[in-house]
Amino acid sequence: QVQLQESGPGLVKPSQTLSLTCTVSGGSVTAAPYYWSWIRQSPGKGLECMGAISWRGSIFYSPPLKSRTSISRDTSKNQVTLQLSSVTPEDTAVYYCATSKRLMAGATTRKLDDYWGQGTQGTVSS
Repeated sequence: QVQLQESGPGLVKPSQTLSLTCTVSGGSVTAAPYYWSWIRQSPGKGLECMGAISWRGSIFYSPPLKSRTSISRDTSKNQVTLQLSSVTPEDTAVYYCATSKRLMAGATTRKLDDYWGQGTQGTVSS
């Protein structure tokens, strides 16, 4: 069973960069045909996919966030990372790492075939 665990600083200041790591166990970030996605949920809003990296290393970004988002992976550590730059309080959300055979985009929902981490709170405040 694949397990995903998000980690990172819970609090960052406006204009800084939010950096999160997803550590994967029970599976490999290079296993076909899986996509590894970062999703967030702001208070009172639905799930928003920020972007994903494929088993081949191809990267996909949500257009509204593309200029501020960077997704990468470390295959030696079996980790996927997210960096969101120039954050504002509107970026306050629970951030999830998930894997699926489907490429998530935009507003998304959980599917039975997905594997999700438990999420980590990211708060932007001075």
